[in-house]
Amino acid sequence: MRHDMPPLRASPTFARFSAENGYRDYSNEDVHRLRFVQRSRSLGFSVEECRQLLSLYTDRDRASADVKAIATEKLGEIDRKIAELTGLREMLGHLVETCHGDARPDCPIIDGLSGKSRDH
Repeated sequence: MRHDMPPLRASPTFARFSAENGYRDYSNEDVHRLRFVQRSRSLGFSVEECRQLLSLYTDRDRASADVKAIATEKLGEIDRKIAELTGLREMLGHLVETCHGDARPDCPIIDGLSGKSRDH
C-alpha cells in the first residue's frame, strides 16, 4: 500500500523506498503507527514521549500504569502552561484596561513593559 506521507523523523524504520518509482512505500501497520504518532503529537506529546508510547503500544506485556504515568505527566505540563498563560493574560488584560488608547503619550502598557508601572 503506497501512501504519500512525509517520513517520520523519530523513527526512520517506517518508510521504505520503492525501487521502481522512488515513492515511499508504507505497510498498513506503518500507516497505523504513523497515525498513532500523529495523534500523540496533536495531544502535545514530544517526539521522545511518542517513542515511549509507541514502544508501549507494541509491547503486549505492557502495564497500563506505564502509559498512564506518561499521560499524567503530560497533563501536569499542560496544567502548568495553562496557569502560566492565565497569569500572563491577567497581567496584559490589566494593562490594556488601564490604557486610555487615545492621543495622549501616557501609556500604562508601555510603562508596564518597561517596569515603570504606577499601579505596582
